[in-house]
Amino acid sequence: MCGRYSLIHNYEFIEDRFEFDESDIREFSARYNIAPTQESIVIAADESGRRLKMMRWGLIPAWAKDETIGGRMINARAETLTGKRSFSNLLETKRCLVIADGFYEWHRDKRTKNTTPFRFTLEDGSPFAFAGLWDTWNNADGEPIFSYTIITTAANELTTAVHDRMPVILTLESERVWLDKNTTATQDLTPLLVPYDACAMKYYEVSPIVNSSSNDTPDCIQPAALLKTNCQAELHFDV
Repeated sequence: MCGRYSLIHNYEFIEDRFEFDESDIREFSARYNIAPTQESIVIAADESGRRLKMMRWGLIPAWAKDETIGGRMINARAETLTGKRSFSNLLETKRCLVIADGFYEWHRDKRTKNTTPFRFTLEDGSPFAFAGLWDTWNNADGEPIFSYTIITTAANELTTAVHDRMPVILTLESERVWLDKNTTATQDLTPLLVPYDACAMKYYEVSPIVNSSSNDTPDCIQPAALLKTNCQAELHFDV
């Protein structure tokens, strides 16, 4: 799964990298520990092109009775998207790019039951896009709440040492197809939802302060020890 991520690059950098056409926001603060139910930026496509929006993490489907369901829908498994009522229609019509520059996973020691947090990034530390789905839900006052979920897939060779799942990170070409409103066939979309190239990623141990969603400071991303920087290095845990 993916339960926390970061986005510390500024607005101008994100604008240059993703080249969106419209924006509902003009600036945002660096986020070191984005957690479910909090808001962050996504890019969705509409009639005007790519639009940058602020949305809430944790999908609240349009048909939901209340917003509490969002806390249980932070992730969607790529393998079962088409068979889930919550996701199948959104896959055809409401796809988005969830902008990030790192994500966290926790390794659990089977003997001690202790967990250790790790941060995963691209090799060069640049921002990237998770594959996401979004929807709009109206609260009791008729106010729209925009929310999203992050799609996950099987772990690649890098992340598997820590967790058996990882968020879907799209390539530049996959981003284009994912946001193309003319692409609606599942057979054109599901092949994009695969593990990212392990050799283009790195990860390292971080402080347990990231365990608390109330901690959102630069200390969250500081390395406790650099563990792996390329696909040739190996790391093994005692299990």
